[in-house]
This record gives sequence, structure tokens and C-alpha cells, in this order.
Amino acid sequence: MPITTLLSFTLVALLTVLTPGLDTVMVLRTALLSSRRAAMGVVLGITLGCLLWGAAGLAGLTALLQASELAYNVVRWLGAGYLIYLGAKALWNSRKATSLDDTRPVPGAAASLRVGLLTNLLNPKVGVFYLSLLPQFMPPGEPAWGAALVAIHLGLGLIWLPLLILVAARARAFLLRQRLLLDRLTASVFVALGLKLALDAR
Repeated sequence: MPITTLLSFTLVALLTVLTPGLDTVMVLRTALLSSRRAAMGVVLGITLGCLLWGAAGLAGLTALLQASELAYNVVRWLGAGYLIYLGAKALWNSRKATSLDDTRPVPGAAASLRVGLLTNLLNPKVGVFYLSLLPQFMPPGEPAWGAALVAIHLGLGLIWLPLLILVAARARAFLLRQRLLLDRLTASVFVALGLKLALDAR
């Protein structure tokens, strides 16, 4: 693979990683309102989800999402429902939190990993991203390079998202003074993103 092609893909992948979206909101929310360990669990779940989508894309399975509107919509509706569930649950639980003395249990790394994984797997746009992006940079007749491109994308995410956790950790003490507002605001974002995903046509 020409170095210019590799650099071009790296730049495109970097832009997709840096662009704020659901992953950013989920990681920051967990880091600010739970713990670094829980936030890293979300990061690992997101990464595992991207790895599975990337593998499916290389195997041609995500082509089903583009070929079948029904398959795409089923995944989209499941993802939307899950996001709305997460947001509604967080809003409901926020009724119990009125100060820094919030005693709600902090989710463990395994539970956080599951949330990150399911949120990623139930977003069909991630699969379509790999399906539409990878072929543009893979040399003809060299499908093995696709694995390297997926690895670059995952690696960039594993650098950027933990950096967000470190930034959030430094801001946590200040922002927790407004914990209730922050909790409800980010929970509302989940609901809004879920509704957007449900209503968003291809």
C-alpha cells in the first residue's frame, strides 16, 4: 500500500475519531459522573464494537445493511430504543441525586464495557462507515490491508478517548458541583440521540 494512501486514511480516521458524537458523550459522562475505571470500560466496549463491525465489514456482512432496508432499520430501531432506555433510566435515577452526596452505585468496568459495546453494535452507521470507507483505501487484490486499516482506526480511538478521560478527571471536581444539571443534561442527550437515530433515514 502506498504511504500516501496510508496517510490519507489515517487523516480521515483521525477526523472521525475527533468529531464529537455518541462515543464522546458516553465516555465523558461516565468519566465525570462515575469513575475513570468505568469510563475505560466504556472505551473498551466501544473499541470491541468497532472491531466486530470492522471484521463484519471485511467479511462483507455489513453489505447486508446497505442491501436490505429492513436489516438496517431493525438495527437502527434497536439502537434508538437502547439509547432512549439509557437516557430515560439516567433521568429517572437523577431524581434521587440532589447534591454531591449522591450515593448511587458506580457501575463496574464489566457493566460499562457492556454499555459501550451494545451502543456501538446497535448503531448501523458504524457498519456502513466501515463498508463505505475501507474499500476506498484498500489496494485491489489485497484484502489483508483492510485489517491494518481497521487497526489504525481502533488505535486512534484508544489514544483519543482515554485522553478525554484524563481531561474529564481534571475537570471533575469543578463540574460535580453542578452534578444534577450535568447528569440530566447528558441523559437528555442520550434520549435525543436515540430519537434522532430512530427518525434518521438513510
